Amino acid sequence: MEEILKDAVKKHKLGATINLFVTPDAHSNVFPTGVDEWRKDIEISVKSPAQDNRANIDVIKTVSEYLDVSHMNVLILNSKKNREKTVLLQGMTPGRIVSKIQEKL
Repeated sequence: MEEILKDAVKKHKLGATINLFVTPDAHSNVFPTGVDEWRKDIEISVKSPAQDNRANIDVIKTVSEYLDVSHMNVLILNSKKNREKTVLLQGMTPGRIVSKIQEKL
């Protein structure tokens, strides 16, 4: 699993990026819910439906709360209308993100 996390979390000039696979319309906001070995994504579930940007807002909120970073430092870089997303965490290091995710998985 550690190899997949290293593939999913990359260094970025402004911090680090995470490749996420989002499940909208879930019972609760949960991050991480698992790792998709095939896609090399970290899975996240959000309560909001994928309408009117609501699921994306839940993704930002859930990731920022779990990683204890301001929601202002969490940006969706691409795939705003797709379940696979790349999220930038400004000021974070890949090592810190990976260790935090490993605590829960």
